[in-house]
Amino acid sequence: AAGCRAAGEGAEGAGECGAEGVAARGAGDVLSWVARQGLIRGLELVDFNFPQHLLPDGQGGPSVEQVRSALSSAGLSAGSICMRFPATQFRAGALTSPEARTRAEAVALATGGCAWARALGAGQLVVWSAFDGYDYHLQVDHLLMWRHIVESFQALCDACPDLRVSVEPKPTDPSSRWSALPTTGTALALVSAVNRTNFGLTLDVGHMVMAGENPAQSVAMAAAARALFGLQIGDAYSRVGTEDGLAFGSVSQTAALELVYWLRRLRYSGHIYFDTFPVNEDPVREAEFNIRRFRLLWSRAAALDDGGLAALLATHDAMGVLEMLE
Repeated sequence: AAGCRAAGEGAEGAGECGAEGVAARGAGDVLSWVARQGLIRGLELVDFNFPQHLLPDGQGGPSVEQVRSALSSAGLSAGSICMRFPATQFRAGALTSPEARTRAEAVALATGGCAWARALGAGQLVVWSAFDGYDYHLQVDHLLMWRHIVESFQALCDACPDLRVSVEPKPTDPSSRWSALPTTGTALALVSAVNRTNFGLTLDVGHMVMAGENPAQSVAMAAAARALFGLQIGDAYSRVGTEDGLAFGSVSQTAALELVYWLRRLRYSGHIYFDTFPVNEDPVREAEFNIRRFRLLWSRAAALDDGGLAALLATHDAMGVLEMLE
């Protein structure tokens, strides 16, 4: 999966672009994938999954020096460390586990992810926990689960005060049919409850589509709350229960343009990467397409501003907008 760091309003181009590392079986695989990502034109950042790509200290895998060297050789930098709690330990819940010991272990593991972020010069830890949720009605105490996730993120943010910690909401997943954080609104409520300045959201376009949201509206609301720390861009059909991970703007072109328009208007300058699944496509070619598409839409969004889109939005003039897009 690949993506960008937006340049912000008035900056040249569309910002820095990066990629999430591909699942690996050992140090050599991780380092070779970094080398291959260096072939992608326009790519500047790599996100790593922890502890799948990078292992906790003393447990083997590539060393900090090896990863730094691989990034430098490829002309890339680390963007974020992305938590992926192992099923073997956290199948029954990580940050929301009913067991206090398991929750503490989840926070400790995530703190290890923060250590990797510091070592690689990445400024953010992104948390998506596939197992924080439930499958059945009457399975969980919703208020107790909420208290647990609030306390867990408070502890994690306090353990990593020098980094941004963001959570990635998703409505459903085969690992947890009902997520503890199914929507952007729920995640914003969590940001308020955690009440830490280094805590915010990484929003995923595919997840927002699954939740029946308009990604541009969700991004605007998160930015207004000063909680938009990152964005994962892709595309999907609006069929609940799936995340298609298609190339950016391949299904919902107008929605993609609106999303990028709001990123420019909000002067968003954070980390964006492309959360796509090129299973049958050449991933290098697909990543380059995503980067070109994002930068093209960034330019088109600037043209919309110059063409007077703001005035049309102020009057809810849908036909005027459609005519502008002709």
